[in-house]
Amino acid sequence: MDRARVEAAVRELLLAIGEDPDRPELVRTPSRVADSYSEFFAGIGTDAVRIARDGTVHAEDGERGQLVIVRDVRFRSVCEHHLLPFTGVAHLAYAPGERLIGLSTLSRVLDAVASRPQLQERLGEQVAATIAEGLGAAGVLVVLDAQHQCVTTRGERQSGSTTVTVAATGTLAEAAGRAEAIALIGAGVGLRAADMDDVADRDAADRDVADRDVTDEDVGDVDTEADHRADA
Repeated sequence: MDRARVEAAVRELLLAIGEDPDRPELVRTPSRVADSYSEFFAGIGTDAVRIARDGTVHAEDGERGQLVIVRDVRFRSVCEHHLLPFTGVAHLAYAPGERLIGLSTLSRVLDAVASRPQLQERLGEQVAATIAEGLGAAGVLVVLDAQHQCVTTRGERQSGSTTVTVAATGTLAEAAGRAEAIALIGAGVGLRAADMDDVADRDAADRDVADRDVTDEDVGDVDTEADHRADA
């Protein structure tokens, strides 16, 4: 990170909004913002796949188990549309292949991918893909439940709202595997019951659509949270 450019940009921003960057209370603000940005964006250029790969160990038959879930992993990221933080909890599940991953390594992978300008939808997909590639897992599922300051502090100011996203690969992208993992995650306290019911309902709807062999045109278009934020 070019710290000097960040500080100069913050000083210019203060001038642009009509403030005096030389006011005693603001003199150190550019430096403070640079400090915070060095944390918020520390994941830029970080090889998260290598973090995942370096944190794995070979598992003998009988040691792997069928499903590993880590619930309620706290994370923070920055929305790339407004450069405002979003914070929440992640629930990370994987079906082991030949290797196991250290449980703390899962948190490190999440933090590395989250420490970049992000969209929640993309964050979940990237974390799932990173774990799948670095670990060689048979399947990965990532559920994120987060509150966005671009929603809670601006615009309609929906202070109580959160956004839930689901990303999955391999066997956990299949309806049966995903439903089992989500049910086990929902047995914890991290997600509200209504959220888990909503995810389960969507899974049931997906299976119903597949059974009826309908086309995308039959299902219709669904606006995503990302679309709403992009239009804001």
